[in-house]
Amino acid sequence: SVYLLYDVNPPEGFNLRRDVYIRMASLVKTLRQRGDWVLVLPPWGRLYHWQSPEIDQERIPWGEFFSITSLQANVPVMEYEEFIAESGGPFIDHILVLQSYAEGWTEGKWEEKVDVRPCIEKLAYTKDKQGYYRGWFWGYEETRGVNVTCLSAQGHASILAPYLQDNITATSVMLDRAETVLHDHYAGKDYWDTRRSMVFAKHLRIIGDEFRAKYLNSTDEKDLTPYQEDWTRMKAKPGSAWGGPYVGVHLRRKDFIWGHREDVPSLKGAVKKIRSLLKKLKLERVFVATDADEEELKKLKKMLPEMVRFEPSQENLELLRDGGVAIIDQCICAHARYFIGTSVSTFSFRIHEEREILGFDPKTTYNRFCGDSEKECEQPTHWKIVY
Repeated sequence: SVYLLYDVNPPEGFNLRRDVYIRMASLVKTLRQRGDWVLVLPPWGRLYHWQSPEIDQERIPWGEFFSITSLQANVPVMEYEEFIAESGGPFIDHILVLQSYAEGWTEGKWEEKVDVRPCIEKLAYTKDKQGYYRGWFWGYEETRGVNVTCLSAQGHASILAPYLQDNITATSVMLDRAETVLHDHYAGKDYWDTRRSMVFAKHLRIIGDEFRAKYLNSTDEKDLTPYQEDWTRMKAKPGSAWGGPYVGVHLRRKDFIWGHREDVPSLKGAVKKIRSLLKKLKLERVFVATDADEEELKKLKKMLPEMVRFEPSQENLELLRDGGVAIIDQCICAHARYFIGTSVSTFSFRIHEEREILGFDPKTTYNRFCGDSEKECEQPTHWKIVY
C-alpha cells in the first residue's frame, strides 16, 4: 500500500476539516485507479473552537467522532496509530507542503497546474540532528518526516494525482495545507457518497437520540426520519422527513460578532425571529446550538425561557470532548421540524447536509438569520443530494 496522510491549516475548525476530508477521499479514489492507496486519518486536536481547557483534547482518533466502518464503505481509510503499526514506525517518507503560486494567476487566467516551487511561507518543520524533519504532526512528537518539498497547486484535488503517481516513489506521502486544493465535483455524486459515509459515531448518535426523546418529544418513528446503520442503503425522498416538534437553531456568536458582521443579528434580533417562527409553525420548543459565552447565555435564557440546550456534565464532556458535543448539537438540529442557522457558517452547512440526507423539505433547511439592518438577506443555497 501507499499511505496518503494530510493536514490542514491549524486555525481551521472542525467543520471545515470535515470538508477537506471529502476532497482527500476524492483524491484517493482517483489515485486508486492506478495503485493501492490508503487514506490515513489525521488525529484531531487543539482546535480553536474547542474551548474546554480542563480536558485533554489531543491525538483524538476519528473513531471517537465518526463510524470508521462507514467511512471504509466509501474509500479505504485507517487511523494514524494503525498507520504507525502497519508501516513500521512514525516515519513519513515525503511531506508536500501545498501552497498557491507566488505570482498569483498569470494574466488573470485560471488554469489547473502543479509545480515544485520554493517555499513561500516559513516552513512549519525543522530539521533535527539526524536530518529528520520535526513538526506538529497532530501531537505525535515522535513522528519524523524524511523529505519536505513545497508544491504550488492550483485546481481540484485530483490535479495532484498525476504528480503523486509519477514523481513519488515513497510508501507514505503527507499533503500539508490540504485545504489549498478544491473539491473535484462539489455537490456531485462523488461528493455526496463521501459525505453520506461520514456517519457519526454510534455513541454520539445514541446520546443525541436519548436527548431528543427526553426533552424534545422527538423520535425517528414519530418524526419520519427512519435510520439505517448502513448508509449505502439510506435513500430518503425529499420532503419525506417531518422532524421533531421543535425549531432547531444555530446561533454563532464569538468571532462572528467580533468581526462586526453585517449578516449576524443581535441577540434581541435573533430572539425576535425565533419567536415569530415558533408562532408561525405552531411549535413551543426551540433547541439552540450556540458558542455564546456565559453572559450572553444568561441574557438569551431570560429572553427565551423555553430554550433547550444540550449541556453535558463535566464527566460526560471528558468522554465526548468538544467535538462530540458539537456533533450532538448538529444531530439535534438536523432532526428539527425547521432549522435556521448562521450566515456562511460551516457548522450550519453541515446541518444542511444532514437534513438533506434525512429527506427534509429544503424550505425547512436552507434558512439563516438576517443581520438587524441587513438590506439584502440572501438565504443559503440548496445543494441537492445526488445518489
